[in-house]
Amino acid sequence: MHLSRFPRLHFAHLPTPLEKLPRLSEALGGPEIWIKRDDCTGLSTGGNKTRKLEFLMAEAQAQGADMVITQGATQSNHARQTAAAAAMLGMACHILLEDRTGSTEVDYNRNGNVLLDFLHGATAEKRPSGLDMNQEMERVADRFRAAGRKPYTIPGGGSNPTGALGYANCALELLSQANDRDLVIDHLIHATGSAGTQAGLVAGLAALNAGIPVLGIGVRAPKPKQEENVFNLAVATAERLGCPGAVRREHVVADCDYVGPGYGMATPGCIEAITMFAELEGILLDPVYSGKGAAGMIDMIRKGRFRRGERIVFLHTGGSAALFGYTKIFDFGERMQALDAPARAREAA
Repeated sequence: MHLSRFPRLHFAHLPTPLEKLPRLSEALGGPEIWIKRDDCTGLSTGGNKTRKLEFLMAEAQAQGADMVITQGATQSNHARQTAAAAAMLGMACHILLEDRTGSTEVDYNRNGNVLLDFLHGATAEKRPSGLDMNQEMERVADRFRAAGRKPYTIPGGGSNPTGALGYANCALELLSQANDRDLVIDHLIHATGSAGTQAGLVAGLAALNAGIPVLGIGVRAPKPKQEENVFNLAVATAERLGCPGAVRREHVVADCDYVGPGYGMATPGCIEAITMFAELEGILLDPVYSGKGAAGMIDMIRKGRFRRGERIVFLHTGGSAALFGYTKIFDFGERMQALDAPARAREAA
């Protein structure tokens, strides 16, 4: 698996840490839990899209692009990291933001990732839910071409065979870290959405004959559709790597029982998972991806799906910036009221 054959830029902080989570493991009383910290990739608060963008932005440069266009949900982590990568390279960035939740909250529509998109210099326009967003993106690209620009379009999540190379590389990195520590990984778990992260991991681990099963916790699509998307992209990625036939259908497993009412809508389990990781391990998850992935893992541990003595690696896909778009899902009750106590005391006096 010779990834140096592909154009690549190097702006991620790699390798990302692989850490044990002793307090979370003890609290759940099941398997030993480790975390692969891809929230620490370094690009605009980090996240999994940075690995993909190393290959995607290199391809954009090789094609002579002077701007990139991408799309995602309103609080898209991918959009934020793409805007940051473009800023580093002196390229323009234009984003199509899809309204998948219907939220009218000011924080959701103006804070979190949206604020960071604009801080990085990106421009954006909104689209309602249900459109073919890749088709919308091509229409916008044609508009910029007509104005003399040279856009490079990046699919949502950076999820195509070029972007998925970033997670084939992550598979190699993770396996090297595990080998150095004599760590036998029984399960690799992460949130899966646009399919590129899971597809790259599946293709990379299959090419390496690692024997590590990957479980994606779905955040949007039903299980049949999610697995189909991941499998097709994993096959294409393996072919790109020069390993045709390495990926088999049984390598692709997604559990989509933790989506809740819809994409980007936090569930009670998601809120609990965010709180547990923050209070027990000092780690921030997000309400859209990593929070739901962790919620699925926690629920499965409680139900006995994973045995005591097994070792799970949870791949943290980042996204903590989105927390500032979801402030109203958290209720800190008396702790928040205590902040107002001095003012109330002064008023009483």
